[in-house]
Amino acid sequence: MPDSTSTSELHLPGLASAEAEAAAGQAVQAKIDMHHHFCAPEWREWAERHELVNPRQLPPWARFDAEDSIRFMDRVGIATAVLKPMLPAKYHSSAQLREAVNITLLSMLEVANSHPGRFSFYAPLFLEDAEASSWAVRRGLGQFGAVGVNVTANHGGVYLGDPSYDRVFHELDDLGAVVDTHPHNLPGSPPGGAAVPGIPNFVCDFLLDTTRAAVNMISHRTLDRFPNIKVILPHAGGFLPYIAPRIQALGRFCDPAVDPGAVRDHLRRFYYDTAGPMAPAAALLAHVPAEHILFGTDWPAAPADTVVDLALPALDADPAFTPEQLTGVYHDNALSLIPQLATV
Repeated sequence: MPDSTSTSELHLPGLASAEAEAAAGQAVQAKIDMHHHFCAPEWREWAERHELVNPRQLPPWARFDAEDSIRFMDRVGIATAVLKPMLPAKYHSSAQLREAVNITLLSMLEVANSHPGRFSFYAPLFLEDAEASSWAVRRGLGQFGAVGVNVTANHGGVYLGDPSYDRVFHELDDLGAVVDTHPHNLPGSPPGGAAVPGIPNFVCDFLLDTTRAAVNMISHRTLDRFPNIKVILPHAGGFLPYIAPRIQALGRFCDPAVDPGAVRDHLRRFYYDTAGPMAPAAALLAHVPAEHILFGTDWPAAPADTVVDLALPALDADPAFTPEQLTGVYHDNALSLIPQLATV
């Protein structure tokens, strides 16, 4: 990232008050976007050529344009965006999946190298294929310099936390990896359609998908069994902050049973991004430290006007955050979680 994003200047001895205020304002503007979607044009062309996707069923924003992203980032005051790769298809073999992942990694690396300081990226994992996921971890984190991995909340109805994913999570734990998550359609949803006619799945169902994944990880003590990983929940954790007391009270009926203390502990150890826009932060801050909240835009899935006119003003004006905490949300917390972002 550019040197201007550093907040170390804010505490230099003798810094005049006006200069300090200006530097503080600059630091807030040097945001790190931890939720910036990416669909590689090269992947899309490859997937269409292999008849893996119907281009009419892909969302209209599913073709990444770096210049459009940079214009948006400059408008919002984002110094660096971490790309969340999107390559939604049903692959016919593990070899074909690896080819798709490799095309996406190469594309993200090219974007990052062509725009120094502006982009970093996660490596995509398809956890239902343990061999391909292990390969993607080695290739993405070890060779391409990805700052973490991205996984969906469920794969074919098997949610994060399930023991079938333990092999890959052991590898991620050995690396101390950041595991960024993202929801999708709920299991059993009609392919390519809304579960409730007229209500897009991303309005409600995505939040439930994240919540299910979080509760399943709590139930299976994922963060206890893999203490070195850091898990990011998008969209402020879905419904999790609002139903935490319910889980504590009724988790004994789960299998395995959920201990109330595990609920409190995991909520404090998860990380949460602000993509949404999210609800007022008081409910989230009742359960988690402010240092675990990360700025995210959801661009380009979230249109620019949603970010600029709704999400950002609400975040800036949220009375639950102190100015120092808000600076952390926009910038410092991401650097604490992923120091590598300081040298992108």
